[in-house]
Amino acid sequence: MMYFILTLFFASLIGIAIMIGRKLMLIRNGQTFEIYHLHPFIPDFHRITYLTLKSLKRLAYLILFITIRSYFRLSNFLRSKYNETKIKVKNQFNKSQLMGHLPEKREVNKFLKIISDYKSKISEIKHRIKEEENTRPTE
Repeated sequence: MMYFILTLFFASLIGIAIMIGRKLMLIRNGQTFEIYHLHPFIPDFHRITYLTLKSLKRLAYLILFITIRSYFRLSNFLRSKYNETKIKVKNQFNKSQLMGHLPEKREVNKFLKIISDYKSKISEIKHRIKEEENTRPTE
């Protein structure tokens, strides 16, 4: 059994040496080859970058679409809630008005009333004086 395993080991070692020798012969003849196409476990970096960029673009479009869609949905929702609240407040105000819950008008302070009367009288007097100055004949 041990001889069989050693025979397989040396046979695989000779096979690997032959494959490496062929690649070295191609390099000596001037033929170049890409490293990432050599072995299946070495990744193809160009393909990985292409797929990554493609996935990122798709993700960016998806995020943009979701953002715009949520913005419009939220604005429509807020607008409808605002209108509902406005109607409810208006109805509540009308109900309280019908029931007589509005505060009654207070009587104006006497001092403020007297001052406003004086202001109006003074403005009337100023207006009369200006009219008299304008109607006076100039000498």
